[in-house]
Amino acid sequence: MDLAELHLHLEGSIGPDTLLEIDGSLTEAEIAAATTYTDFAGFIASYVWVNRKLLTPRHYAVAARRLFESLHAQGVKYAEVTLSAGVILWKKQDLGAVFDALVYEAARSPVAIRWILDATRQWGAEPARPVFEFAAQRRDQGVVAVGIGGFEAEGPALWFRDLYSQARDQGLRLVAHAGETTDAQSIWDALSIGAERIGHGIRAIEDPLLLAHLREHQIPLEICITSNIRTGAVASLACHPVKRIFDAGVPVIVNTDDPALFGCTLASEYDLAEREFGMPRDVLAANAFRFAFDAPDPQRLASVQGNID
Repeated sequence: MDLAELHLHLEGSIGPDTLLEIDGSLTEAEIAAATTYTDFAGFIASYVWVNRKLLTPRHYAVAARRLFESLHAQGVKYAEVTLSAGVILWKKQDLGAVFDALVYEAARSPVAIRWILDATRQWGAEPARPVFEFAAQRRDQGVVAVGIGGFEAEGPALWFRDLYSQARDQGLRLVAHAGETTDAQSIWDALSIGAERIGHGIRAIEDPLLLAHLREHQIPLEICITSNIRTGAVASLACHPVKRIFDAGVPVIVNTDDPALFGCTLASEYDLAEREFGMPRDVLAANAFRFAFDAPDPQRLASVQGNID
């Protein structure tokens, strides 16, 4: 079965082997210690630690190459990969040079790769502005969307209303992490500024009116089951709301989020959704292609090999 993934962070896909390839001075014990966590704040600290190891465009290129190889091995034909552009700027690195290296790697991959640039919401709208501007400048190089991630409670979506409006006018699609660690109102706020897909969105289960709105307007939730368990956003697999959301008629897309940090693959997430919740693989796969921003028709994906040099 052909697969597509729409919620996947490049930096969260970097496993120990790739980290050692990037920085040979690291040890496996050091990597394990730095990427062990028990809650969402700890996960963010691990994510930042990995980010700090990415010092050059070549490091990002290596990370991308290994991710694309993994996706291809899993039968993924199309992926929208999120790049933490706000973090790159925070590190005072050359975002243009990094992105050029990533575009080169994407062109060599048999997987059709598109990019979502992510701003760090808790830092506010002004630090996010360069991310949105850069995304608009690189639309012809595979950037399909822009969004916000980070700590929901510390960076309300409403701060970014003007940036989202401008991005939409410039032809970008709009996403937002919302309803992962706060509440259903966070999702309403993301929708109010124009988000077309919601990253996570599991708190929608707390608001029947929101579930009805998502169903009626066919607004998809990019749900990452293992991620939610590992970060403590959901207390246990048994109480994860994904099946109730699915049964309410809300479009559900299954994703990995940060596969290296969560110890999962897209294939394992599909297995989990089917085994634990009885969710049909074919419906989940169809949803991923249906709500992708630039995927080829699934009927033609067998012949899509990317722009291989």
